[in-house]
Amino acid sequence: MLLGQINTDGHLRTRLRGLQALHDGFLRQCREVGLTAANYPFNTAGHAIRSLSRRVKAEMLRGFGTAARAAGASHLKGLPRFDDEVKVAATRPYQVVEFDGHRLDICLKIVVRDPLGFEHEFEMERVWLLVIIDVCTRVVLGYHIVLASEYSRYDVIKTIENALEPHRPKSFSIAGLGYGVHEGFASQLMPELAYAVWERMKLDNAKANLADDTIRALCEFVGCLVDAGPRRSPDERPYIERFFGTVASRLSSRLPGYTGSHPRDLRRALADPKGNLRLYVSLGELEELVEYSIASYNGTPHSGLNNATPLEAMEFFVRGRQTMVTWLAEHHRRTLCLMQSARRCPVRAYLDQGIRPHINLHGVRYTSMVLAISTHLIGQRLLVYMNADDLRCVRAFLPDGTELGVLDAQGAWRVVPHNLKLRQEIRRQKGRRRTDAPGGENPIEAYVQQKLAQAKKTRKAASELAHAVRLLASVPTVRTPAGPTRASQTPETLSPVTMPTPAAVAAVVVDSVSIGPVHPRKLTIGTGQVF
Repeated sequence: MLLGQINTDGHLRTRLRGLQALHDGFLRQCREVGLTAANYPFNTAGHAIRSLSRRVKAEMLRGFGTAARAAGASHLKGLPRFDDEVKVAATRPYQVVEFDGHRLDICLKIVVRDPLGFEHEFEMERVWLLVIIDVCTRVVLGYHIVLASEYSRYDVIKTIENALEPHRPKSFSIAGLGYGVHEGFASQLMPELAYAVWERMKLDNAKANLADDTIRALCEFVGCLVDAGPRRSPDERPYIERFFGTVASRLSSRLPGYTGSHPRDLRRALADPKGNLRLYVSLGELEELVEYSIASYNGTPHSGLNNATPLEAMEFFVRGRQTMVTWLAEHHRRTLCLMQSARRCPVRAYLDQGIRPHINLHGVRYTSMVLAISTHLIGQRLLVYMNADDLRCVRAFLPDGTELGVLDAQGAWRVVPHNLKLRQEIRRQKGRRRTDAPGGENPIEAYVQQKLAQAKKTRKAASELAHAVRLLASVPTVRTPAGPTRASQTPETLSPVTMPTPAAVAAVVVDSVSIGPVHPRKLTIGTGQVF
């Protein structure tokens, strides 16, 4: 039952919706107690429905909280606060930023090519858009798209990295999309803002936001204050919420497959593709649309800035007023992987089996040329820093803080690019089957083939397949973590870097790279013609 407000001119007028079911139950209980047609309420024309309506409205209007929730309000706001803290408005760039996540109301599809070149389309789950916005200038500093039902602390840290690093321009494949003259990102048009850090970040109380790794990355690595704010108070972060409203009105609601803000939304029925996957937006197209929308937002006049664009406001403060900005330390810029929390892994070796010293991290062995011959390190715990987006190698430090160097993963995990989520999902699938992949089989290739077979049945499997496709397609030119090399190191002591080569099996399979020398093979061709 819903309480609707008509108007408040002179006095409050309300109307109840859905009262018929309650009135039928009221009459049923009257019959159960023995009332007949000669008794009230059966002897009246409306069977006391108006009296019941007045009574129910009186109970609902007894308190504002009860009335607001009966009218459909999700939370209450507007109560004056008398706390001692005085909130100071942001008066300069990078003084206060806001972070939040928004689940895009769009049905998406993933397109996969088979070995013969035919395209297969699967519907996938909705994705998350994580954004960091500057309060003073309204500039979007960075964003990250998450292909999962919920985002994790690693996704939050990835968004922070994208906001710190210089923005890399994207090449658009959709006709008509591109960067305008005065559009883009702050670090793209003003290179001096690369690796600029903020003083305070405001976020909500999500578990991923308040995780130890996230708090440590913000407070210790970036060096800012974290303001989580009260629970269920989106008005404490009005600028990021307003930006998500702009994304929903200018992007999501104009695309086919828009799910609407509620089940009865008329725009949902108008944008329904009726199950035709060809009309769905693909993941690659969505990434280009989001990039274009945010770049154009930064270059669009904003009413809160006296019709100046966010980029113009940023340029006015930074280059016009010469506002002082704090930058990330130089040694931290080359080692953003240190933003992740360190893990202490013991060095293991098996003398009777001839297995050299190594460490185990998330079910995979890691070693290097230096660690493999360091017998004195057996049993000691190394401080290991990993990049959750690329687990092909990690950086290790000795207990006294001395850098040991880069440790490479063994087997196929060393060649195929993958992140922590993909490895955990592959190991989870192995645990369910109670068996490992056959000898010599690539575990990531087997995982992709399994998700490809399941993508036609569930959207979750299609989303996991899209995550693997997206990861394998974006092979980095240099494996992370790169980090500065010391002068004392020689090429013989450094770990070799082997670049993967993508193959054309389902557009996601990556072949192993031959490490040994290549020898020519003599072919024997018989006589006669061969058809």
